[in-house]
Amino acid sequence: MNDSAYHNNEKIKIPRRIAQSVISSLKGGVVPRVGLPFITVGRRKEIEALLHDVDIVGEGGASFRFIVGKYGSGKSFLLQTIRNYVMDRQFVVVDADLSPERRLHGNQGQGLATYRELIRNLSVKSKPEGGALPMVLDRWISSVQTATAESSNLSMDDPQFEDLVAQRIMTIIRQMQELVHGFDFARLLTLYYRAFVQGDDELKGKVLKWFRGEYATKTEARQELGVTVIISDDDWYDYLKLMAYFFRQAGYRGLMVFIDELVNIFKIPNSISRQYNYEKILTMYNDALQGKAQYIGTIMSGTPECIEDRHRGVYSYEALRSRLAAGKFAIDGHQDLLGPVLRLQPLTNEEMFVLAEKLADIHASLYGYQRTVTDEDLTTFIQIEYSRIGANEHITPREVIRDFIELLDITVQNPGSSVRSLLQSDTFSYAKPEEEERKDAVGSQFAEFTL
Repeated sequence: MNDSAYHNNEKIKIPRRIAQSVISSLKGGVVPRVGLPFITVGRRKEIEALLHDVDIVGEGGASFRFIVGKYGSGKSFLLQTIRNYVMDRQFVVVDADLSPERRLHGNQGQGLATYRELIRNLSVKSKPEGGALPMVLDRWISSVQTATAESSNLSMDDPQFEDLVAQRIMTIIRQMQELVHGFDFARLLTLYYRAFVQGDDELKGKVLKWFRGEYATKTEARQELGVTVIISDDDWYDYLKLMAYFFRQAGYRGLMVFIDELVNIFKIPNSISRQYNYEKILTMYNDALQGKAQYIGTIMSGTPECIEDRHRGVYSYEALRSRLAAGKFAIDGHQDLLGPVLRLQPLTNEEMFVLAEKLADIHASLYGYQRTVTDEDLTTFIQIEYSRIGANEHITPREVIRDFIELLDITVQNPGSSVRSLLQSDTFSYAKPEEEERKDAVGSQFAEFTL
């Protein structure tokens, strides 16, 4: 994660498709899925702290963190950075944004909806866009077959081979049966193996349907699979822990869970429903710290308000507030990066300069022109952005980035114009601080954004 600035005489070696994704995503106010190493600036200490957690998970432990920052401060960017990092290091990742329909707990399928979204987005290095569960299961069976062939010196056509593979798989599965819901989970894995060996795609599809939490009733599951349990609102997290343990047996280092948009719990109007959701967070937090979970790390992100508000936020649940609130020594800028809550500090002017320089190089590379933006132009741009009234409190990296890309787009489309002239023009309109945008949006009292 090198934050050193690129110089004018150096060209960024970035494929055009990645450059296009980076520029288009940032201009639209969302985090690019690819190309993050080209634009990562700052956050070194935060990244190092989170990667320490990742190492713990890979060694058989568990972790739980909150990332807290205001709208557009880079929460989702940091989550995506960590997501890409851990996939490169053989972790399975799942991610989901909470919404009115997706919560951590609900009596009308909202908790299960979150589980389904997590599994839908299940990704590994070779399939980073999601939907990787069938591939992970098939590769697990193939790896067991390969290991069996190597240790037994039998060919896969030998009549004894399948029995040896089945024995090896049962040994792995037997270890899971002692875990909560482990017996049922193991049974479904056995069914999947049988379908794999027999080439029964229909049965494989039914087992995958079960793993995805898509059976609505126990009756339906019993009729199609002969099992009497289904994943529900109440126990979906238990099955996520089982998957983490299974992925480890399948050759991965563990499972990382990323949950964004905690503001949607903050927005729940019913206080009892909110409390149930916070109780679920407490369970996940305690499991991680008390050693009740293995090979699983969880990172949740939200705004300061949805975490710290004593009436509606996470801190309204006293058991969580007492565990998460900053201690007496976290003052005068001394943040405890090893604590459960990681608060994102604003990027410095120097870091924003480096980021702008990187974006200028990427933009020039994408559209095939010689970069004309000078260091002086960049300095002037940053100074103007942060000299606006209320900038220190309200201007976020996302807004500055959007303004800068717009500036670059205009100069490309108008060759006679210069960055300096545009910056000095009264007609160039900067983006409103997002606090103002939220106030202007109809019915958006608690609106959240993606980045």
